[in-house]
Amino acid sequence: GQLIEGANRTMKFNYKLHRLCGASYGSPSSTQTTAAASSGGANVIYDSTGNVLLSPVSNRVQIIDLQTHTASTLPIEARSNIQAIALSPDDRLLLIVDVNNYAILANYRRGVVLHRFRFKRRVRCIQFSPNGLYFAVSFGKHVQVWRCPGLRRRLAPFVLHRTYTGLSGDVVDVTFSDDSTVLMACSRDSTARIWTLDTVKDFVPTTLSGHKGSLVGAYFEQPTAKNNRRLTRCFTVSSDGALITWKCNYPNGGDQGRDTRSDFQAQSNAAVDFFAGGADMGTSSSLGIKNDDTSSGTKRKKLTQAHQLVGATWDVEARHYFQQDNSSVTATSHSAKHNLLVVGFSTGLFGLYELPSVSNVHTLSISNQYIRTVSINNTGEWLAFGCPSNQQLLVWEWRSETYVIKQRGHAYGMRCMSYSPDGIVVATGGEDGSLKLWNSTSGFCYCTLTSHTAPITATTFAGSSVVLTASLDGTVRAHDLHRYKNFRTLTSPTPVQFVSLAIDPAGEIVAAGTADPFNVYVWNLQNSRLLDILSGHAGPVSSLAFNPLRGTLASASWDGTVKLWDLYKRETEPESIQHSSDVVCLAFRPDGKAICTGTIGGLLSFWNVEDCSLICEIDGRRDIAGGRKMNDRMTSDNNASSRYFTSVCYSADGSCVLAGGNSKYVCIYEVSQQILLKKFQISFNRSLDGVLDELNSKNLGEGGPLDDMNESGDEADFSSLMPGAKRGDDGSRKSRVEVMSLQVAFSSTGREWATVSNEGLHVYSLDDDATFDPVALDEAVTPGAVQSNLLRGDYGKALCMSLYLNEYALVKQVIEQTPYQSISHVVRSVGKRNLERLLQYVARSMSDSPHVEFYLQWCLELLQNHGAELEKNKGSYMRAFRAMHKMVQTRYDEVEGMCAENRYAMDFCEDQAKLNL
Repeated sequence: GQLIEGANRTMKFNYKLHRLCGASYGSPSSTQTTAAASSGGANVIYDSTGNVLLSPVSNRVQIIDLQTHTASTLPIEARSNIQAIALSPDDRLLLIVDVNNYAILANYRRGVVLHRFRFKRRVRCIQFSPNGLYFAVSFGKHVQVWRCPGLRRRLAPFVLHRTYTGLSGDVVDVTFSDDSTVLMACSRDSTARIWTLDTVKDFVPTTLSGHKGSLVGAYFEQPTAKNNRRLTRCFTVSSDGALITWKCNYPNGGDQGRDTRSDFQAQSNAAVDFFAGGADMGTSSSLGIKNDDTSSGTKRKKLTQAHQLVGATWDVEARHYFQQDNSSVTATSHSAKHNLLVVGFSTGLFGLYELPSVSNVHTLSISNQYIRTVSINNTGEWLAFGCPSNQQLLVWEWRSETYVIKQRGHAYGMRCMSYSPDGIVVATGGEDGSLKLWNSTSGFCYCTLTSHTAPITATTFAGSSVVLTASLDGTVRAHDLHRYKNFRTLTSPTPVQFVSLAIDPAGEIVAAGTADPFNVYVWNLQNSRLLDILSGHAGPVSSLAFNPLRGTLASASWDGTVKLWDLYKRETEPESIQHSSDVVCLAFRPDGKAICTGTIGGLLSFWNVEDCSLICEIDGRRDIAGGRKMNDRMTSDNNASSRYFTSVCYSADGSCVLAGGNSKYVCIYEVSQQILLKKFQISFNRSLDGVLDELNSKNLGEGGPLDDMNESGDEADFSSLMPGAKRGDDGSRKSRVEVMSLQVAFSSTGREWATVSNEGLHVYSLDDDATFDPVALDEAVTPGAVQSNLLRGDYGKALCMSLYLNEYALVKQVIEQTPYQSISHVVRSVGKRNLERLLQYVARSMSDSPHVEFYLQWCLELLQNHGAELEKNKGSYMRAFRAMHKMVQTRYDEVEGMCAENRYAMDFCEDQAKLNL
C-alpha cells in the first residue's frame, strides 16, 4: 500500500512544461539592454508540410499548428535567447543557435537534444541544403558548411566540410541551389558571393557588386528542364529598397546539360572532384574508367549546376526599387516554387512581389513596428511575420486576405493571472493595462480588453463568464466574457491604487486592497455600491482571500498581520494573526478550515481559522535560494535572505501547496508532513538575471560586470528615440530582467498549474507519456488478455484489466470498441478503485475523438451510476470530474460554433427538402 501511495504521489506531480503563453515570438523587451539589441529576434520557419510554424520565444521554440490552431513548446531550452533556427528538409533535425553562438542539434519529432556545440564567431543565419546532407552557417565574415550527422553514431557529430571566404562584411543570409552544389551568401558590405560546395576545376568564385546599401537577402531562381536544370538568374535585395536581377551568361550557347569535353578533360576534372570530396567520389566513373556498358562516346556523366557554372559570368539584367518612403527593407523570403518574393519593411509594411517581373501582387500594413523575419510556406499561401519589439506574430493568407493567426503579448510584461472555474480560460493582466484571455487548450489569446489606463495588479473570476481586474489607476473593473466589454467600474471616494483583489464564492461581494491609505474597499457587484471601507492595517494590503465556505475575508499586510473580517457582522472587531515579518501572500484551504500565509522571511505558516492557532510552519528559504544577479556584491549562498514566496495556492484536495516568489524556483510542499515534494526551475535562460548561481570571473571588469548582452552595434536601429521617454527609449540605461515567479495558480482540473514570470505564462501539465503505473497487477493481467476479452465480448473485464495496466492506448481501444448499447453495463462493472482513472481517460479520449455522442453517453452513464460516490467523496474526484467537465464544455462550444456558422446552410437544405419537384 505504501508503494502504491508513493507511486501515485510521484505520478501526481510529474508536471512538465507544456507551453509558454503570453508571447508567440521574440523575447521580453527588458532582456534587451541596448537599442541595437532590441532589434534582435530570430527567424520563423515552416516545416515541410507548410502547416506547422516554428517560432522562437526567448530561449524556447513554440510549435504552432495552423490547422488545429494549437500551440505547444518544445522540451528544449537554449542557454540564452535564440538567434537563428533551421529545420532539415525531412523534418528530422532542428538546429538552434543562441545569441552567444551556442548551438543545439535536436531531434525535432521527439524533442530530444542530440548534440551541443559552440561556434567561435557570430552566427546570424543557418540554412540546410535541399538534399539534407549539409548545413551552412554565417561565421562572422565567412560561411561555414558542415556535414549533417547521419543515423550512425560518431564521436563528433559536427564535421566541418569547408569554410568559404571573400566577403568583407558580416554575412546575413545564405542560400543553396536546388541540387545543393552551389552556395550564395550576402553580406553587409553590399555584395553577394557565389561558391561551389565542392572544388570544381577552373571555377572562380563570383562576387556580385551593384548595391549601395547592405544586403538583406539573396536567392536563386528555380531552374527548369527547359534550360537543362542550370542556374539562369539570381536576385539580391538591399536594405535601401533595391532589388537587382542577375542573369547568368554561359560561355557558349550549346548544350550545357551534359559533359561534351574531351575524354582527357573529363578524366582530369573527375579526378579533381574525387580528391576534393565531390558527390561522385569513390566510383569508377568519377575517375574516367570505362565500364563494359558505358563508353566515352555513348554515355557521359550529367553535369551538376556547379560544373555548369565554369566560365559563366553574371550580369545585371534589371534593377527594381520598392519605392517605400522613409522605410528600410528589414526581412525577405523567397518561394522558388511559386516565384514569389515577400519583403518586410521597417514601418510594419510588407509587400508580395512576383518574380522575375517584380510586379506587386499584394501590399499591407500589419504593424506599427518593424518586421524582423518573414517566411512563406511551401504552398505559397501563408505568410508569417515576426515583430520582436512588440512580440507580435502574424500569419496572413494573401489570397483570401485573412489572418490565420494574430498573436501579441503584453507590451511591458505580464503581472498577474487567474484560472476560470472550469479551467478553460486563463486571464492575464499586464503592465500595459490590458487584460488578455487565453484558451488553455489551444494556448492562444482570443480576446484583449484595454479598459484600464495603468498596470493591472490582480485578476480573478466571478463565475465562468465574468472576470474582475484591479489596477493602479484606482478602479476595479468587471468584464463580461460573452460580450467582451466592461460592464461595471468600481471606484473609491478618494483616488487610491489597488494592489489586491478578491470576490466571495457567491460572486456578489468584491473586495480590493490598496497600497495607500492601507484600507480594504468592499462593493456590491450587482449595483456597484461601496458597502464598507475596512481600516486597521498599518501597511499596504498585499493579498486578499475569501473563505470558500463562509463570508469571512482574510487580508494580509506589510504590517505583519493577517486580519479575518466577518463582513456580515460589522460590530465585531476583526481577528488578527500576528507574524514576525511582513506578510505578502495568503490562501485559504479548499475546505475553509485552514489558511496559509507567506512572509518576507521565507516562511509558510499554516493557521487554524477557528481559533487562529498555528498548525505548522515550513521554512522555504533554502528551497528557493539560488541565483546571483550581475550586480550582486555577494554570492548566491549569502544572498538567500532576499528570497521569499510572493504567491501561494492550495491544490484541489488541500493536501499540498504551490508556492513561488522572487526566485527562479517554484516549490510544491506536502502540508501534513511539511516536506518538499518537487521543485521546478522556471527558466534556464542566461539572458535573464539571477539564473546562474556562480558568475564567470572573466566577465568582471574594473568598473563591474561586463554585460555580454551588449551587441556589437551593427544591428540596424528602427526605434524612435524621444528625449525623456522612459519606455521605447532606453538611451544609455542598461537593465536586465530578473527571473522570478510573480504569481502561481492551480487549474481546477488539477492536471496543470501555471506561473507568471517575466518571460510570460509558463503552463505545466502532467506528463502523458509516463502513464504506466500498475495497480493490482498480477500475471493474468496482460495486454493479450485484454485483447482476448474484447474478442469474446467481455467488455467490462477488458476495461478493468486495461485500467489496471494504465496504458492510454489500451484503455482508449477498449472504450471505443465497447458497443453503444453496452456502455451502461460496462460502467456498472467499474469499481470505486478505478473510477477516477476512468473519468480521466474518458476526458482525455474525448479531446481528439470525432465520436462526440458516443463519449457523451459514457459521461452520462458515469454520472448516473456513480453519482452518489462522486458526491460523497467529491474532494478526491474533483480533479477528474473537472477535467471531464472542461472537455464536455469545449466540445459543446465547438458544436455550437459549427451550428451557428452553418445555420443558414442547414435552413436552406431543409427548405429544399420540402420543395415539391
